[in-house]
Amino acid sequence: MHNNQDQQTTQLDFITLGIESSCDETGIGLYHSELGLIGHELFSSVKIHAEYGGVVPELASRDHIQRVLPLIKAVLADVKFTLQDLSGIAYTAGPGLAGALLVGCAVAKSLAWSLDIPSLAVHHMEGHLLTPLLEESQPEFPFVALLVSGGHTMLIDVKAIGQYKILGESLDDAVGEAFDKTAKILGLGYPGGPALAMLAEQGNYGAFKFPCPMVGRPGLDFSFSGLKTFVRNTFAKYPSKKEDIAKAFEVATTQTLMIKCRRALEQTKYATLVVAGGVSANLSLRKKLNQMGQKLDVNVFYPRQEFCTDNGAMIALVGYFRLSHGQHDTHHEINIKPRWSLEELSQIE
Repeated sequence: MHNNQDQQTTQLDFITLGIESSCDETGIGLYHSELGLIGHELFSSVKIHAEYGGVVPELASRDHIQRVLPLIKAVLADVKFTLQDLSGIAYTAGPGLAGALLVGCAVAKSLAWSLDIPSLAVHHMEGHLLTPLLEESQPEFPFVALLVSGGHTMLIDVKAIGQYKILGESLDDAVGEAFDKTAKILGLGYPGGPALAMLAEQGNYGAFKFPCPMVGRPGLDFSFSGLKTFVRNTFAKYPSKKEDIAKAFEVATTQTLMIKCRRALEQTKYATLVVAGGVSANLSLRKKLNQMGQKLDVNVFYPRQEFCTDNGAMIALVGYFRLSHGQHDTHHEINIKPRWSLEELSQIE
């Protein structure tokens, strides 16, 4: 990546196309420097993977190939723009499935080269982290971010765009992964997170009490594999108490996340918390964190529900921030990063 901060654009209408293809959802977004987000489309291949109980990388990659160009055309047609109106193209370069990332990268590079406009590799988790900036009510820097998804659980000190310090992360399963695996134990199918949350609504609070993992230790790291084992053992003993077990799991998980968030806020002395990623859509978690925010006089921000999961809007947003400040790739390099730390990113001046 070239960080040409001295080449910051003075162009009024900077229009960025964002392509998200890190896993099983193909997302396209269009961000305008003056109008904000002006279009987005999403196609999920979750039904293809449901019969296998999880994402099959090869099938995900093939589906991205089929979907990405029609979705780009649909977004542009919807706002009556053409490819020639684009100022730059951003794409998810990682973290994610290598084959899926390659599809988005190849399409973005090819289009950008043919249009003679810049392209940019975007970090998937930076997309999630900054998604609340798409809303009218936006968090102010600095803040603590809790990123909770199928692949990641982490707390981050966010001082500015590109200035990130990881305060804690999961040592094993991500929280979204724990939700899916717990749902599978209870026979709820895939994807399990939303189904488990719905089942938990029918459960009795306090019927079971599951441990909150690692809250008795100092620090901000997470671990959910032991809680998953606790669910399996309890379900084997009480197979008719599925709703109560789901409730106990959700309570333990949300309580753990809340306790760690409170620690991170006390450690940083920040008064703002951003919660993003697929699990941020969980209503029980939102309720718990909102209650904590009121007690601590902390403002808590979330993306709208449709932007909690993977989407192209967040990639277009990050792409706009960075491309409009002169950052870009070279067209001849296919540079994906299936593993990529947020702390490697550069700050926008």
